[in-house]
Amino acid sequence: MSKPRVGFIGLGIMGRPMCANLLKAGYSLTVWNRSQPGIDEVVGCGATGAASPAEVAANSDVIITMVTDSPDVERVVLGENGVIHGAAAGSVVIDMTTMSPSVTRQIAEALAEKGVDMLDAPVSGGDVGARAGTLSIMVGGSDEVFERCLPVLQAMGKNIIHIGGHGAGQTCKLCNQIAVALNMLAGCEALMFAARSGIDPAKMLQAISAGAAGSWMLSNLAPRIVNRDFAPGFMIRLAQKDIRLVLEGANEMNLALPGTALMNQVWRAVQADGGDDLGTQAAILALEKWAGVEVKSGE
Repeated sequence: MSKPRVGFIGLGIMGRPMCANLLKAGYSLTVWNRSQPGIDEVVGCGATGAASPAEVAANSDVIITMVTDSPDVERVVLGENGVIHGAAAGSVVIDMTTMSPSVTRQIAEALAEKGVDMLDAPVSGGDVGARAGTLSIMVGGSDEVFERCLPVLQAMGKNIIHIGGHGAGQTCKLCNQIAVALNMLAGCEALMFAARSGIDPAKMLQAISAGAAGSWMLSNLAPRIVNRDFAPGFMIRLAQKDIRLVLEGANEMNLALPGTALMNQVWRAVQADGGDDLGTQAAILALEKWAGVEVKSGE
């Protein structure tokens, strides 16, 4: 059976390597982005550029969106020249943005009226996982559509779990972001304790990462902190968007999430110093400022 034609909308830090992996897996790819350089880069790898999301949809059986937030997904899917105006009945929209579960369900309903199916399939693993094709993908939608689209998802990720109906993937991703935020705070505090105590933070990481304290954060982001590398795999302003969604949902459920709220404030302190576009590991800058200590390797 021939592979479905794939469209991809949103060619940022995550979208570009995800497109590269789709091309590597043999999928034909039509792409659109709000800015031209992203389109040019992916077209240079073998994709076909389109003039609008509607044109992407008209030339695709599976249309993937990977943009910034709920309003951006609404715009590219339901807005003027959006996906809904070009998608054929029987096609599938896979939204891989981290966004509101309730807005996801609203978009799925609007698409269903046109005979278009939808999966919400947000990812975890950052730019490292996007390049390696090892993203964790948490999926909401029907069993049948999930099974039909699984080979496409497998071109971009390794740990692919169908969570439940529409919005369930997004809800799971918000759980992921809670755990990520608190792992970040734990790693930063361990680094600060090492720096203040006078031991080498790099050696401390080497010692504890293989034990019970080990985590993705300690293995991938803490070394960047020690090397004073604050380039984004995932920008603070985007992490804060996700935490906003978490805290809005918690407020609706009357659920206390004190650690998540605290991490929101730590990142906000970095943003106040102009750190919007730094990587999430730059949370350490707030702790360093408060303590008057810098984390860096002793070697």
